[in-house]
Amino acid sequence: METKKKAPRVHRIWLWLGSFTIPLALVILFEVLKNRQRLMSAWVFGVMAPTEQFFGRIWSVLPFSAAEALSALFLTGSIAWLVWAAAQALRRKAPLPLLRGLAALGAVWLWLWAGLCWLWNAAYYVPTFAQREGLETAPYSVEELAAVTEYFARQAASLAPQVPRDEEGHFAESLSNCFDRGPDIYQNIALEFSTLDIKSVRAKPLLCSRLQSILGFTGIYFPFTGEANVNVDAPACLVPATIGHEMAHQRMVASELEANFVGIAACISCDDVVFQYSGYLMGLINLCNALYSASPDAWYDIAERTFNRELAIDWNDNNDYWTALESPAEDVAGDVYDSFLKGNNQTLGIHSYGACVDLLVSYYGSKM
Repeated sequence: METKKKAPRVHRIWLWLGSFTIPLALVILFEVLKNRQRLMSAWVFGVMAPTEQFFGRIWSVLPFSAAEALSALFLTGSIAWLVWAAAQALRRKAPLPLLRGLAALGAVWLWLWAGLCWLWNAAYYVPTFAQREGLETAPYSVEELAAVTEYFARQAASLAPQVPRDEEGHFAESLSNCFDRGPDIYQNIALEFSTLDIKSVRAKPLLCSRLQSILGFTGIYFPFTGEANVNVDAPACLVPATIGHEMAHQRMVASELEANFVGIAACISCDDVVFQYSGYLMGLINLCNALYSASPDAWYDIAERTFNRELAIDWNDNNDYWTALESPAEDVAGDVYDSFLKGNNQTLGIHSYGACVDLLVSYYGSKM
């Protein structure tokens, strides 16, 4: 007697094929088109930016980071899915369930990569913020670098006693208040740089901030929700400036060097003393790292002449915090992010954080 054999369901085959071929095609298409700047600009500023800013306004109604919640759910779900698939393979004594589980998870990760390409990586291939705003940098001398560094040191020192502090002199402004006031800091700088003029939404504190610190990061922009997420375990004196940095990414300032400059400039130009101080302090750290490499004596001379007690406390708090958290995990995370940046046309990689000094010297040197 002939038994009936089930034929494979056609719709399942097409589903499996589509789950891999569509995102793979999107990734390949991105790689083919990414160096066509005019096309990328039309996509980024005509579609990507408005979409993400719309998402940012939607998710801003939540007091917590939707990006962090969704990431946690996704990672937990991925692990649970793999455990379930492995259990099924063991129960059936066959590898097929596990292979299917791995394939399904691989398809999901491929879709995420395709989404990241078209919802963020594209921003690396449009004219830079400096190009869009006509900012130019030029070679500068050690003396010019020292002059701007001293200017930032004096400004930070004059503002340091004006911000809230505890009995021991440590920075003590409420971070909740900083997040509430954050959307206002771009009002003044947007009058000078029109590309920064968008409707601001509140940045979000990260619940797993200590993990971010262990990995060496102070914040992250999540393009799938349009949220600027900030590490609040890091020294509080620099959290306002970090808010400015992550909000720069919401304005499609993709490169880290430019986001650092824009965040600092937004803080310095705003009417909030706490953000002004944090911006000058963040700028001073960038400038001092460059000056110390070029002329340690010049840096020590500036620090000795300009630092007051309050500024020195915040400076040491920041150094002590990051020194205590140095670990191989930070090095690995840094290497991964460095490779990601270099793979997206950011030739300086993670060291591009320090390259914002060029913009600081050029922009503020002309104003002194």
